[in-house]
Amino acid sequence: MQKLLIATKNFGKFKEIESVLKDTPFELINLQDIGIDEDVEETGKTYEENAILKAQFFQKLSGLPTIADDSGITVEALKNELGVKTRRWGAGADASDTEWLDFFLKRMESETNRNSEFFTTIAFIASENEAPQIFRGVCKGIITKAPESEYLKGIPLSAVFKPEGLNCVYSALTPEEKGKISHRGRAASALKEYLKKKDFN
Repeated sequence: MQKLLIATKNFGKFKEIESVLKDTPFELINLQDIGIDEDVEETGKTYEENAILKAQFFQKLSGLPTIADDSGITVEALKNELGVKTRRWGAGADASDTEWLDFFLKRMESETNRNSEFFTTIAFIASENEAPQIFRGVCKGIITKAPESEYLKGIPLSAVFKPEGLNCVYSALTPEEKGKISHRGRAASALKEYLKKKDFN
């Protein structure tokens, strides 16, 4: 079976993408599975630039068809503060999930406008000689006052983001439910349709 590398060290991201792609004809693996410990600096100014940068880097290292995503959130009350630098914002990239989320909620404490929007761009590179394929997903919602559910390691915002039209936060949804409506789920679903049609022989 053809291996497909989901190039992330973020457990939560891997599980979400894996949940959508699990019934494709690929063996889904992560960086740890093949002993890759290197990192790539996310110097892009857009989600697409960072996703491509990561996909190209890890495809070259692994020699495998590779997907990488870059995600972030915009919050209306925090104009220009998050976006493409979401995880590096506030408490910083080295902060634990709890530390990052605590900082974020403290910053949001006095804000009445809690409208927000999650974005994901996934880049897929089949081989070094092929151009990247790009898939995007967006989900609007609001930020809750406090965490309302447990969350997967690496994606703490899922405990405080309530999608538009739903009465519960991301992390309270089943993987299947979240895969249908979340920003990452929508991008991964578009990728899934592409993979079904592509001839890898």
